Amino acid sequence: MPDMREVFLTTAEEILDTDPDTAVVLADISAAQLAGAARRHPHRVLNVGIREQLLVSTGAGLALAGLRPIVHTFSPFLVERAFEQIKLDLSHQDLGAVLVSYGASYDMPAEGRTHQAPGDVALIDSLPSWYVHVPGHPEEARRLLLDSVPGDDRVYLRLSAQQNASPYFGVGLQALRHGRRGVVVAVGPMLDRVLEATEHLDVTVLYTSTVRPFDAAGLRAAVTGAPDVALVEPYLRGTSAYQASEALADLPHRLLSLGTLRESEVRIYGTLADHDLAHGLDAGSIALSLKEFFR
Repeated sequence: MPDMREVFLTTAEEILDTDPDTAVVLADISAAQLAGAARRHPHRVLNVGIREQLLVSTGAGLALAGLRPIVHTFSPFLVERAFEQIKLDLSHQDLGAVLVSYGASYDMPAEGRTHQAPGDVALIDSLPSWYVHVPGHPEEARRLLLDSVPGDDRVYLRLSAQQNASPYFGVGLQALRHGRRGVVVAVGPMLDRVLEATEHLDVTVLYTSTVRPFDAAGLRAAVTGAPDVALVEPYLRGTSAYQASEALADLPHRLLSLGTLRESEVRIYGTLADHDLAHGLDAGSIALSLKEFFR
């Protein structure tokens, strides 16, 4: 099965071939895979080289010119390195674009800390009026990209090497399992391991691939009678805690946030599995945390 990045690139090429109002902006990453599209559409496939601030500013310029830009590179280069341009060139000027990252929190552990961005969603979350999608399957990534191109919204699509076995295409928080002891919200590629971790727990499992806007109504409906909530997110722990707490502000509740560590930096290379374990995001560690919380 193609991974999310491969599906994104083939879908982006389809979009370029069928929609003359779209453009793709690259910073060397994935330029080779889109070389054919660049030959067919030389004015709508732009490679600015390893200049990520220019990458985002070019996307904003294309938006001002009436095109719909799809801006792509690895997550730390797209969000962290070019955050000032995201804040000023897009948000401050109220311009729309589709930012598509790959690499997630630590998908390329052999590349070291420079290629890790567990805080990317939290950074985007500091700006108003962004849609944030965190697909858990390549087919979800394709659908979310196709849905994001029309219009002029500001969209962040976070692609990952980790994925679930099956796609889910519902809107908002989808209930995949029902229980009485509380609610577990699984975001994107966390779903399969959450389902494994909760196999013997009497809890409701909700899934979403769209974290902003947050489905407050869906969470409130699920916690009726069981006001204990655990968030399992594939990025910085507690990123959605504010949204969940606001959704339940008038209800006494407990909230557990699982995600990448805030307290310390994981200074290893290793494998994806090593990093999952270090952050407590493998199925076994999630199961232990949830059993302790819901006991």
